[in-house]
Amino acid sequence: MNLLTTFAFYVVPFVIVLSVVVFIHEFGHFIVGRWCGVKVDAFSIGFGPEIYARVDRHGTRWRIAAIPLGGYVKFHGDANGASVPDPESVAAMPAAERAVTFAAQPVWKRSAIVFAGPFANFLLAIAIFTGIFAVYGRTLLAPRVGSVVAGGAGEAAGFKAGDLILTIDGVPIPSFSKMQEIVSSSADTRLLFVVRRGDSDVTLPATPAWREVSSAVGKVRIGMLGLKASTAPADVREERYGPVASLGLAVEETWQIIGRTGSYIGGLITGRESADQLSGPIGIAQISGEMAQAASKVGLAPFLNLIALLSVSVGLLNLFPVPLLDGGHLLFFGIEAIRGKALNERAQEVAFRLGLAMVGTLMIFSTYNDLARLIERLAGGAS
Repeated sequence: MNLLTTFAFYVVPFVIVLSVVVFIHEFGHFIVGRWCGVKVDAFSIGFGPEIYARVDRHGTRWRIAAIPLGGYVKFHGDANGASVPDPESVAAMPAAERAVTFAAQPVWKRSAIVFAGPFANFLLAIAIFTGIFAVYGRTLLAPRVGSVVAGGAGEAAGFKAGDLILTIDGVPIPSFSKMQEIVSSSADTRLLFVVRRGDSDVTLPATPAWREVSSAVGKVRIGMLGLKASTAPADVREERYGPVASLGLAVEETWQIIGRTGSYIGGLITGRESADQLSGPIGIAQISGEMAQAASKVGLAPFLNLIALLSVSVGLLNLFPVPLLDGGHLLFFGIEAIRGKALNERAQEVAFRLGLAMVGTLMIFSTYNDLARLIERLAGGAS
């Protein structure tokens, strides 16, 4: 029973979340490839043994595989689903067949096809957030301090319960979430707050401190003051939005997530962020299960929100200039556009092998992190 419960609560939601994100990503490559006149040999969700397959009228084999940890689109003339070129195979093709291969397309078409995957992930996030804002609206809290965490940066700055935050560095603050948005991106930065306390306005300089919080890609560090919002009825309001306003808010929300995720990944590269907080498949499965259980109580919004967050993360990660990822291909195409010719086969082969090693190492490392946290959690529960 425990095994069945674990499967239902964690594995199924994880497969749903990952399959949706992967399908949209690969469909971006697929549809733009079709628009550019490239033949698609296969569209696969998952890797390994084939569970289901059918061939459409264009000759594309649509398949579902047994290992639901990704997917790929294989274009005609490529050696595999990672768009690694197969020059010998392409050279042996008749001219008409060669014309519909990925390798035969001009640089701008190949770039558009590759970029379409991450771009589709961003569009998915925008679509989901638009739906959430249009259907559920959002609850906004007034920028009033309900309580101050003892020992936090807010207490050190002199904040008190009941303070109404008016401005931060001269920027008007309409809601508590707007205050959090500014504070989270301003760790170790001195900010000047103007708050209304009773009948007078008080100026408080404060420096947010680094704190770790959970995200779709693992734990990230953000700035926090240790201020909790007031939940008094007078400080809570529900807002509803039409389609246009919902779309605008969705674009803004997606852009903020791109900024936070990009900052975290950049922090990993520079050493500012700790790589031991990176999550892999097990961590994502755990979060998926928790959001699915929350959805059973409060509706689909938390689960859909997770799909949007993961979609942005996948899109952004794929744009990093690592060989084997979309960003690596775009880097090669940029070099080709500048040089007037592609890198030689040997250089590309070495780069792809290096990229495969980097991606594989990242997967192993993130899975190790997940297992270490899971063991720590189980040990803590047992004690």
